[in-house]
This record gives sequence, C-alpha cells and structure tokens, in this order.
Amino acid sequence: MLAIKNAKIILENEIREGMALLFDEKVRKIVTEADIPEGAQIIDAEGGYVAPGFIDIHIHGYHGRDVCDATPESIREIAGGIVENGVTGFLPTTMTVDMSVIRGALDACREVRDSGEYYGARILGVHAEGPFISASKKGAQDEKYILKPDAGFVRENADIVRIITLAPECDEGFSEIRKIASETDVVVSMGHTSADYETALESTKYGVRHATHLFNAMTPMTHREPGVVGAALNSQVSCELIVDTYHVNPALYEMVYRMKGRGLCFITDCLPAGGLPEGEYTLGGARIIYKDNLCRLEDGTIAGSILKLNKGVWNVYTNSTIPLFECVNCASLNPATAIGVADRKGSIEVGKDADLVILDNEFNVLKTIIGGVVRYEA
Repeated sequence: MLAIKNAKIILENEIREGMALLFDEKVRKIVTEADIPEGAQIIDAEGGYVAPGFIDIHIHGYHGRDVCDATPESIREIAGGIVENGVTGFLPTTMTVDMSVIRGALDACREVRDSGEYYGARILGVHAEGPFISASKKGAQDEKYILKPDAGFVRENADIVRIITLAPECDEGFSEIRKIASETDVVVSMGHTSADYETALESTKYGVRHATHLFNAMTPMTHREPGVVGAALNSQVSCELIVDTYHVNPALYEMVYRMKGRGLCFITDCLPAGGLPEGEYTLGGARIIYKDNLCRLEDGTIAGSILKLNKGVWNVYTNSTIPLFECVNCASLNPATAIGVADRKGSIEVGKDADLVILDNEFNVLKTIIGGVVRYEA
C-alpha cells in the first residue's frame, strides 16, 4: 500500500486538503493523515496537488517522433515523453496521409499497446484525424490524400481506433456515419469541415458525437451563419479545445466551458516538435517551422502546437474563473468519458486505476503514477 500525504487532492467535484490518498494498483481510500496504515510507503506531495492522470485524446507526436512514422519505436518515444507532462493515457493521432501509412501507424500502435511492456503513457486507442475531411478546411493536412468517408475502414480497425475525425458534408445522407455509429463503438467527430450549421447539426442525429479542436479548421459562428462551431455548442457533442492560448483566444475558455460543461475536453494537438527547442521539423512529411511558441507550415498555416497538457490546464485556470477541479476534469474525466473509459480512469475514485499525477503549486509535474507505479519523477 502507498499513501500520498501533504497534498491538495483534486476530486471530481472538490479539492480536499489535510487528507491522504491510499492506493496500490487501484485507488483504495482517502483518509486523514493520522489514519495512514502502518507500513504504508509514504509519498510526500510537499503541499502540492495530486490529480487524476491526464488523458490526451489528440496528439500527433513528441520528442521529434511522429505517430505517422508508423513505427513502434516512435510510439514508444512519444509515450515515454508525455508521461513527463502528467499524461497517463493518450490517443496517438494520425493525419491525412497515404492510407498505407495510416494502416502502418495503426499496426504500430497495436503492437505497443498489446506488448504488455511499459513504455510511458498508456495507449487507449487511436484518433484517426482524416483522411475523410474537407479540402477547403484541410489546415495542415495534405489534400492529395483526402478520401470520401469509408465505414469499412473504420469497422476493420475498430479494435484500435477510438475517434474518427471526418467532414459530415462529405458523407452523402450520412450513410457512412450511420454505419460507423451502428456497427462500432468508434466515436465519430466532426472536424476539418466546411459544413453549414444545418448539416453539422443534422449529423449529430445520425452518429456524430464529438467535435475536433473546436473553432479550428471548421466554419465559424456568426450571427447569421452559426456554422459548425454553432452546431457543436448547440448540441450534446463533446468538444476538444486546444488550450495553448494561441489556437483559441483565452477570452473564450470560460464561455465554452459554460456552454459545454463536462463535455469539454482539453487537448494539446502536439506535434513532433513538442519537448524540443525551436527549429525545423516535419509532420506527416510536411516541413514545420517552430518559432515563437507556434508551429507553422511554410505558407504560414498554423499546424498543431507544442503544448504540454499540464500547462494547458494551468492556462485555462489562470485565464478564467473556472474552478481548478473543473479544469482538471477537462483534461481527465471528460476525455475519459468521451472515449468510454471513465468507468476505470479519469478521476480519483475508489476502485479506479491509480493513474495519478503530483504537481507543485504552479502545476509543474513532480511525479506521474500509472497503475500505482511511479513512472516519472522530476
């Protein structure tokens, strides 16, 4: 048995102080520090926070490695890097590249996930961002690899794909969306889409349950044309938000939270440049220039981020009046709920996996614990 003491414990609906957290591979109990069992291994949080491990459901790379390298070595390197940011579970995210590369990336993720060995943050599935997207909202994706939505591809890979991002207007009559929704547990997300409000909202009736990086690469909300943004905010879909303060103005954080509540998921959309100094990198074969905290294509298009998820939580907390426990939910419980693993992950709750992160009072990661084992220590 292990015990974390001298911590502010971030729970789903409150932050508790003056208590200790007991765990082994699972969360076992919260007790007073006087009631820590004799013989327990003590971890002193030194007055910092203990939070549920973060879950990043949209991340392309880290430490110079790209999910679309399609190698187990790259997936392991990404997993081992992001555990330093308090991430205990993630969805390696593919791009709109040649379908053979996407299939290779899925195979690499399967191999690492199923190996039974530890490499870092746990793979909870894959987020396939494309190739079923709109050319007019491709962002940093490569137009020559865009395809029409194909439920068959999703069905064949439903053992590893947890989220599929597609443009609903490219699916006539939402036929492929309907098949994915009825034949698999894969979450259909609208993203990189030029749909109008009516089309986007209608798609949510037939299987779209999520929105990929809200505001980015989708039709905006205006007073006469609410667009995909309006449909996402005015429906029950969960929504991703890149919280690096660049992709979305921080003034919008609180507004989106007030509208989406527990349906809001913070993501990094991190690129291979994450965790590395400024310079030139690649993403899905495209040249990326990382400068002044932003990654751009050669034509100036913003392409993902270099955000660390612990810092994303802190960005929102320091730029809004949202309670810290709700900011943490947006990076743990809410994404766990969106991908269907909240029964065992996403919050500090008796019986759930002991995936935990200990942070200082500015949310720098001190320790990351996965399945009750300390896997990173600053």
